[in-house]
Amino acid sequence: MDSFSSNPIGVYDSGVGGLSVLAAIRSLLPHEDLIYVADSGHMPYGQKSPEYVKERALKITDYFLNQNAKAVAIPCNTATAAAIKALRERYPQTPFIGIEPAIKPAARMTKSGVIGVLATTGTLLSQTFNELVKREAPNTKVLLKPCPGWVDLVESGKLSGPEVEEIVSEPLADLLKNDADVLVLGCTHFPFLLGAIRNFVGGELPVLETGLPFARQLHFQLDKRDLLNQGTAKGYFKMLTSGDPVWVQALTGDLLKSAVAVQKLPAAVC
Repeated sequence: MDSFSSNPIGVYDSGVGGLSVLAAIRSLLPHEDLIYVADSGHMPYGQKSPEYVKERALKITDYFLNQNAKAVAIPCNTATAAAIKALRERYPQTPFIGIEPAIKPAARMTKSGVIGVLATTGTLLSQTFNELVKREAPNTKVLLKPCPGWVDLVESGKLSGPEVEEIVSEPLADLLKNDADVLVLGCTHFPFLLGAIRNFVGGELPVLETGLPFARQLHFQLDKRDLLNQGTAKGYFKMLTSGDPVWVQALTGDLLKSAVAVQKLPAAVC
């Protein structure tokens, strides 16, 4: 178990959105080695069928397991909703950590009884998400707002400016008009747009994201299986993409404010 616990963790997102949870993972699990796959050649997932997303998740998981990953973390709401059940069934010995929008804390915080969820169409239409809402917010009015173009903004490196403000404002205006007093970011790309979101809604309205709860759950799942890396060295971070590695490398550097080398995934995985 000791040698296996030093194996890497596979981290997987449709693109660079999962990088928004990286700081939380690094803070709680500084000694873990991470292999991050940005499936940028197939994004945006929110416009793909659940079956398509599931097949991509299975293929990338096969890659992780071939790299001897001890666990797979999926900080992608659309992929979690479409694929995590199938992944757990196919690989019952592998821990899979998915991500969910922060519906439960939002339902506890609201004073108006109305919360707004900003997410991709794929997430909002999924059975997994709808079961989450029924379970965690049965007495709360939950307004669902797809956000066309938001993922594309982040993947193109546009995080501020007039175009961003215009695209971001429409879904937000509709939620505020309908009395939502807590907003939930249901996509890991969206925290990168928090500046533009705050410019529209102001600084007081709660806007919930899920990076820290996700990292805590990852830590918990590893700990209970005795899979935490017991080393003392800082873990490495390796990043690959099914898209253009030159573009993804430049974008990642901008988002993380540090240089990261990005490699192309093997052709069989792309």
